[in-house]
Amino acid sequence: MQLKLTKRTVDGILAIECNGRIVFGEESSLLRDDVKKAIADGAKRIVLNLGEVNYIDSGGLGTLVALHTTAHNAGGTIKLANLTKRVGDLMQVTKLLTVFEVHNSEYEALEAFRKAA
Repeated sequence: MQLKLTKRTVDGILAIECNGRIVFGEESSLLRDDVKKAIADGAKRIVLNLGEVNYIDSGGLGTLVALHTTAHNAGGTIKLANLTKRVGDLMQVTKLLTVFEVHNSEYEALEAFRKAA
């Protein structure tokens, strides 16, 4: 299943809903290119809603880490939201939960950005 990205801006925060698989190849390239373009265009606060992501491979994890670094270097932040059990377990096993700020819902991630502003 191809990765589909739905983007919207809420109170200056870019929310990207990811639907499908984040795997090495076209899918991770699509996510990387879209988020890097948003960062280049000035997006500093980004929420990736992973509620509809059913699979992430090592290439996809690498893409998430690279995006985290790119955002951080540009003075921005990426928060993850709405992880499925499978994706959450993978993030825990790989210790990436210590790298990313993870929220139970997109709303909670957006609120965390609002409160920090």
